[in-house]
Amino acid sequence: MNRYLVQRLGFALLTLSAIIVVLPILAVIVIIVVRGIGAINWEFLTAMPRDGMKAGGIMPAIVGTLLLTLGTALAAIPVGIGGAIYLSEYARDTWVTRAIRLAIVNLAGVPSVVYGLFGLSLFVLFLNLGTSILAGSLTLAIMTLPVIISTAEEALRAVPVEFRTVSASLGGSRWQGIRNIVLPQALPGIITGVILGLLRAAGETAPILFTVAAFYLPRLPRSPLDQTMALPYHLFVISTQVPGMPSEVQYGTALVLLGLVLSLNIVATITRRYFRRRRQW
Repeated sequence: MNRYLVQRLGFALLTLSAIIVVLPILAVIVIIVVRGIGAINWEFLTAMPRDGMKAGGIMPAIVGTLLLTLGTALAAIPVGIGGAIYLSEYARDTWVTRAIRLAIVNLAGVPSVVYGLFGLSLFVLFLNLGTSILAGSLTLAIMTLPVIISTAEEALRAVPVEFRTVSASLGGSRWQGIRNIVLPQALPGIITGVILGLLRAAGETAPILFTVAAFYLPRLPRSPLDQTMALPYHLFVISTQVPGMPSEVQYGTALVLLGLVLSLNIVATITRRYFRRRRQW
């Protein structure tokens, strides 16, 4: 009886903790939706900003955010998954690999403004890329690499050893086993890590502040070496730097950014569930 009461009490405390965590998040979402839905219309989503960003739309910021997210994915995903495959499948357990894993964990906790200063020094000034989409994407890619590598490595290590043993017993090389058996089975976890990294990149302000973001640029970028507006920085600017900005526009911009992030999350969830159903263990 005492054990039953303790179990019920534990479940009740866990439920209460979950409610305490979820309620503030739901409150924020509700406030943003209620105060920003009035600004959402076709012109707001597709027009260029005008009148000092107090009128028009946020099309350049939306396009810039999508381009930066795409550039981050192209730069970070191959390197991150490749690094995870090496650490999980090829690297021996030595002090070097342990130091590398420790560095990856520590880099995941570095403030984003530090990555912004690093990107400014390396890509903007040293490599002379200027404040551009390319410099911003590479900076965001470096920032997301620790998340992608660590989660992808854990997903690869979670695949049972028997899968590799069977592949080797049938005459397959190590790479054939990894490519045809291990990677497909680890895809749900890898996709989770990739999306977590990209979602963080899509919502960051500090790194793009130093490397790519423009204060006011009422046109779309023409090349990877152009500056661009981006939703996180645009929201920061209209909330703090533009006097007399209607609050409806501020909350509308926040709602668009929230919708973009949630859309990426939904796509990732659907994709992850699809590959999880195909998993054979």
